Amino acid sequence: MPRALIVWGGWEGHRPAEMAAAVAALLAAEGMETVVTPELSALGSPELDRFDLVVPLITNAVVEGEVIKRLLAAVRGGLGLGGPHLPVTAFRSSVDYHFLLGAQWVAHPGGIIDFRVDVVRPDDPVMQGIASFAYRSEQYYLHYDPSIEVLATTTFDGTHDPVVAGVTMPVVYKRRFGAGRVFYSALGHSPEELAHPDGRKILQRGLGWACRTRPGA
Repeated sequence: MPRALIVWGGWEGHRPAEMAAAVAALLAAEGMETVVTPELSALGSPELDRFDLVVPLITNAVVEGEVIKRLLAAVRGGLGLGGPHLPVTAFRSSVDYHFLLGAQWVAHPGGIIDFRVDVVRPDDPVMQGIASFAYRSEQYYLHYDPSIEVLATTTFDGTHDPVVAGVTMPVVYKRRFGAGRVFYSALGHSPEELAHPDGRKILQRGLGWACRTRPGA
């Protein structure tokens, strides 16, 4: 059975403990064993080798550089990493962490708004059978690595900040990092959002793709 480590912490506005419980339930439904902890140092634990997937549900926060270095080494060695919404907001001062993740959050003009998620890779197994859909949440504006494989996007209309009018931004992406796989979905600002049918399906499939040992294998 694949094992997932869910690490939560940082700013309470994202309700990380509740998010961790919701993601744990989602992964358990996919046949994964989950371990949930608020200890950020777990991201650099030697025990990482016993896991197939790590999900960092953290906003801001600070952790020792050695922890991040060990996390990078684990993913390079085959550990999967992924999650909804929060990972791009974690460890803002760690360039190594964001090099691994492939993106960093910088803005969400207008806060909670209505926007459209456009599926750009309907052929990808993560997105298969999912059409573009309307969504209400924070429309994340990212600084991102051009090497990521974008699966879905959103386009800013400029209503809340004309500077970003017409900009198309990744919402869902995946990438490879050495022998490991990284998956990210910007959807899921709150635990309630994880009930959105398309958003939930994308997250389930994406985390399954990132997992070192595939669920059901």
